[in-house]
Amino acid sequence: MIPEEVRRARWGVTLCFLLNGVAWSTLLPRFPEIKRALEIADFQWGVIIALGPVCGLLAGMLTARLIRRFQSAGVAVVAQALGILCLNIMGNASVWWVFALGVMLMASFDALTDIAMNSHGMRVQKRYGRSILNGFHAWWSVGAVVGGLLGSAAAQARLAIWLQCLVASLVFGALALLARHWMLDGPDPLPPQTDEERGRRFIPWPLLLRLIALGMLAAAAGLVEDSGGSWGAIYMDRMFEVAPFVAGLAFVALQGAQMIGRFTGDRLVDALGQRRAITLGLSLATLGTAAAVAFPSPWLTLVGFALAGWGIATSIPGAMHAGDTLPGLPHGTGLTIVTSICRVGFLAGPPMIGAVIELTGIRWGLIVVPVSALVALLLTPALEAPKRR
Repeated sequence: MIPEEVRRARWGVTLCFLLNGVAWSTLLPRFPEIKRALEIADFQWGVIIALGPVCGLLAGMLTARLIRRFQSAGVAVVAQALGILCLNIMGNASVWWVFALGVMLMASFDALTDIAMNSHGMRVQKRYGRSILNGFHAWWSVGAVVGGLLGSAAAQARLAIWLQCLVASLVFGALALLARHWMLDGPDPLPPQTDEERGRRFIPWPLLLRLIALGMLAAAAGLVEDSGGSWGAIYMDRMFEVAPFVAGLAFVALQGAQMIGRFTGDRLVDALGQRRAITLGLSLATLGTAAAVAFPSPWLTLVGFALAGWGIATSIPGAMHAGDTLPGLPHGTGLTIVTSICRVGFLAGPPMIGAVIELTGIRWGLIVVPVSALVALLLTPALEAPKRR
C-alpha cells in the first residue's frame, strides 16, 4: 500500500516537470518576432541561444551542494519559480544583450530545477517500489507541447510579448508553489556506498570511453531535440509563406511526437530491447529530417520534425540509464558524466545551425539535424555492455 503522502508527492513532481516544459516553450513561437525586433543575425542568434546551456552547465555544478543543504524539493521549486520570472526579462528586452541575459539566467535556474526535480522524482520512485521516472519526463513533453501551442496562439492573436510573459510568469509561478506543497518534506536520504566506491579516484579507460560514447549519443539526440525550439519556427517563417501559428507548429510537432514516444517508450523497449528500440527511432529521425531538407515543403517539414521527436524520445533516457547502471563505478558517477556531456548538444546545436545558415542559406542549415541523428545512430553499440569472454 503506497502512502497518501507519496501519491501526493508524485503529483507534485509531475507538476514540476510539466511547468519546466511549459514555461520556456511559451516563448519559442515568438522567437521570429524577437529576432526581427532586436535585429539579431543568424550566427549571433545561435550564439545567444547557446549561452543558455553554458550557464546551465556551470550552474548544475552547484546543485548537489544546494540539495544537501536545502533538500531537492526546495531547490527544485525555488529555482523553478525564479526561472519562470526570467521570462519577463526576455519579453521586455529592447536590446540584444538584455535578451541574452534573460536566456542565461533562465537556463541557469533551469539546470538547478532539472537536477533537483529528477532527484526528488527518484526519491518518490523509490517509495513507490517501481519505475515511474519515464512518466515524469513524458509530462515534461506534455508541458512543452502545451507551451508551444499557447505561444503559437498568442503569436497568431498578436498579443504583446511582454504581456504574454507577465501572465505566464504569474500563473506558472503560483503553480510551482503548489507543487512544493505536494512534494515530500525532510532531508533526502543518501544512498549507501561501498568502500571500493568511496576509495575510487579514477575511472578505468574502457568504462570512461563507453561513458563518453553514451554522452555523445545523448548530446547528438539533444541537438536534434533543441533544433525544433531554437530554429523550427524561424525556418518555417523564412522558408514558407505560413501563418505565425503554423510556424510555431514545428516545435509542437517535435515535442508532441516525443511525448507520445516517451509515454509508449517503456513498452517498446520491453518488446525490442533498449538498443533495438533506440536504433529504430534514430533511423526514422535520420530519414525523416533528411527528407524534409531535401524536399522542402511545410507539411513535410512538420512530418520531419515529428519523426525526429518520436525517434529520439528514448535516446537520452536510454543513454542515461546505460551510464547509471554501468558496473564498477561509484553511485551516480556514470549518470553525472553522461548528463554533462549531453548538454554539449544543446550548447553546440544553435550556433552550429546558425553558422551553416550564414554560409549556405536557411534551407541547408537544417542539414545539421539529420547528420546529428546519424551520429547518434552510429553510437548505439555503446548502449550494450561488451560481452565477457
